[in-house]
Amino acid sequence: MILYPAIDLKDGQCVRLLRGDMARATVFGDDPAAQAAAFEAAGCDWLHLVDLDGAFAGRPANRAAVEAILDRVTLPCQLGGGIRDMATVEGWLERGIARVILGTAAVEDPDLVRTAARAFPGRIAVGIDARGGRVAMRGWAVETDLSAADLARRFEDSGVAVLIATDIDRDGAMAGPNVAATAALARTVAIPVIASGGVVSLADLLALRGTGVIAGAIAGRALYDGALDLAAALAALRTGPTLPAARRSE
Repeated sequence: MILYPAIDLKDGQCVRLLRGDMARATVFGDDPAAQAAAFEAAGCDWLHLVDLDGAFAGRPANRAAVEAILDRVTLPCQLGGGIRDMATVEGWLERGIARVILGTAAVEDPDLVRTAARAFPGRIAVGIDARGGRVAMRGWAVETDLSAADLARRFEDSGVAVLIATDIDRDGAMAGPNVAATAALARTVAIPVIASGGVVSLADLLALRGTGVIAGAIAGRALYDGALDLAAALAALRTGPTLPAARRSE
């Protein structure tokens, strides 16, 4: 199972929100590129980047910070936030983003997701952000009646590389991931699923891996607060059993 350290960007800074609330942001650094380099030096395989301002604005808003990260590290990076048209998808992929994440667009414009997945095999992810099992979009400010499972099934045969399932109520709350719900989602589709929200400890990561159906996990606040030892987590995840090929994110 792959561990994805998160770098959430707000006003050019590296922050973490509590349950997606922009008014409850904790700043962990004003040099996201340096943080990315630290994660690379620690031996990470991927980075998870989120343009928080872009998610609300509907267009990229932290381009300079993202580009600085891309110029600083060689790790593959996946990026979400404000990516809602093909021009933006193409622009980020050409700039060096390995995988773009479509969240709001997956709800409002599913044809964009399918078109992009066909055009860029292996490089399109769908972000499924849910509160109480229902999908939220536009920076989690707008809730829908669509269930996480229904959104996942919508893209079953689209060529999407991976689904990123975020439990909003647990994101940044240091309350542990929703292992059961994420595993249930992963079992509804053949698309690999990455868990996001609530990871606090190595035990959480091992519990997610232990389901046998979760391909990766995103960790943010726990890494910045020191609750999760990155070196220990990477070592543990690399020495355990691997997932079947059909369930892996690479």
